Amino acid sequence: MDIDLNADLGEGYGPWRMGEDEALLELVSSANVACGFHAGDPVIMERTVRTARARGIDVGAHVGFPDRQGFGRRPMQMDTAELASFVVYQLGALAGIARAAGHRMTHMSFHGALGNMAAADASLAEPLVRAVADFDSTLIVSSSTSRAIEGAAARCGLRVATTFLADRAYDDQGLLVPRKLPDSVIKDEAAVLERVRRLLRDGTVTTYSGKSLAMNARSILLHGDTPGAVALARTIRNEVEAAGHRIVPISRQVHA
Repeated sequence: MDIDLNADLGEGYGPWRMGEDEALLELVSSANVACGFHAGDPVIMERTVRTARARGIDVGAHVGFPDRQGFGRRPMQMDTAELASFVVYQLGALAGIARAAGHRMTHMSFHGALGNMAAADASLAEPLVRAVADFDSTLIVSSSTSRAIEGAAARCGLRVATTFLADRAYDDQGLLVPRKLPDSVIKDEAAVLERVRRLLRDGTVTTYSGKSLAMNARSILLHGDTPGAVALARTIRNEVEAAGHRIVPISRQVHA
């Protein structure tokens, strides 16, 4: 089976760096690049895209709320039509930088609080996914499990790549558990690796309540801002390959 190894990158701002992007770009097959709203700026975006292109790595727009100080992890109450415009703006920014760099934007994902809200609310997911389709109907939506986003994508004719967040807890519906809850972010490397092994072995994940949930994931996501992200990415890559799978970006997977 082909598995994409994906990371959220480009999340610094100006001279401030977050995460070890260069090292992660040696290990992943695709990158979600911050588009200047929750993090990132044009210079960082261009540097990330050019490095990804040189290494044959896919890039996608990581679209979030306009909230740098809160890193896009604080829910914001915004008019839906306005928010859809913000989505298109961020898609356009990365697509333009990728084009100028001789690369191509293959996918997009919703970041942080915006992603969690859209995943849980079909009335929000529908116009936001529609905005993505109106911008570029060939884009793949990279998303954690969400009936709202998956349904909207199906109606808009977009492909969805289900992404497994190895270091985040899931509820029984397959939605991410809020970060404010204890152990919502899994920091123990052994626990993260066991979750990856279980996903690769039988396609399931243990939920926050202890239940077994089926998950047909084609991508494994790493958070670039997590301490030890590079070592964890290397270990996960080794696990995937040791299990007989190939590291391949979603856009080049036969079953994508």
